[in-house]
Amino acid sequence: MVRYHRMKGDSTLWVPGTDHAGIATQARVEKMLTEQGKNREEMGREAFLEEVWKWKDKYASNINNQVRQMGASCDWSRERFTLDEGLSKNVQHAFVDLYNKGLLYRGEYMVNYSPALGSVISDIEVDYKEEETKLYYITYFVSGSDNELIVATTRPETLLADQAVAVHPKDKRFRKLIGRKVILPIVNKEIDIIGDEMVDINFGTGVVKITPSHDPTDFETGKRHNLRLDYQVIDKNGVMTQEAGIFAGQDVLTARENIVELLKAKGNLVKIEPYIHKVGYCSRGGCRVESIVSTQWFVKSSELAKKVITGYKK
Repeated sequence: MVRYHRMKGDSTLWVPGTDHAGIATQARVEKMLTEQGKNREEMGREAFLEEVWKWKDKYASNINNQVRQMGASCDWSRERFTLDEGLSKNVQHAFVDLYNKGLLYRGEYMVNYSPALGSVISDIEVDYKEEETKLYYITYFVSGSDNELIVATTRPETLLADQAVAVHPKDKRFRKLIGRKVILPIVNKEIDIIGDEMVDINFGTGVVKITPSHDPTDFETGKRHNLRLDYQVIDKNGVMTQEAGIFAGQDVLTARENIVELLKAKGNLVKIEPYIHKVGYCSRGGCRVESIVSTQWFVKSSELAKKVITGYKK
């Protein structure tokens, strides 16, 4: 289109540019280094960055040559790269300007973390695969009574970070218990029974454990009920934290087996059933994704939208 209009005598400008594609580039460079018997941790940051820049220089030129061969009518004298010094300064200027105007703020958010890449990744970089796993039915005893609630979960290892159990407020079986407390197994502390419409009455037992720091849905539920959001028993590499007590330092699957055995010994394990569900994997790293709470930057889009709407109405 640019060539067509330029040849017609129209004033045209096509500025060519390439993006840094940070995570994709890192994954390819790490794969190359692995084949050479190296890894980025042993190399150190500076040496690894040097390899990344070499890769960028090689493949950016390949991309540009392909575009030139197709006859793209670009002004190659103005070519830019995302991390050029001038562009980086512009980004920093815009960021600081938006922050000073009160349009940027920080807050806690549930993100996907790839242990293989050592980085947070977006939702579209997560591939979900169906896996045969198990559904564990665990008894939570209602504090100060003979009643009990049975929770069905695929991740008993997160139980140690539970902040509440939830039932649907219209569920006749449990609604009278809303506001009471249950004893959290193994941890032996009281947590609240809350009512929330996110609970599917027909799934499992109709009772859901709420672990805000290890599940996106639970995180949103926790915010609605003012629960603690940052209590983590699994770190970003899939290893149990110090908050996990006697299970600290164990990988998730090992901890799961040990926790299930302890629940069985304490009389809290009702039964185990086979179950198929989807598990998230990093599309580039190939590892299982961990859901973690992280401090992120946000834009007050509502304020920006007002200007857009005002301009649209005019």
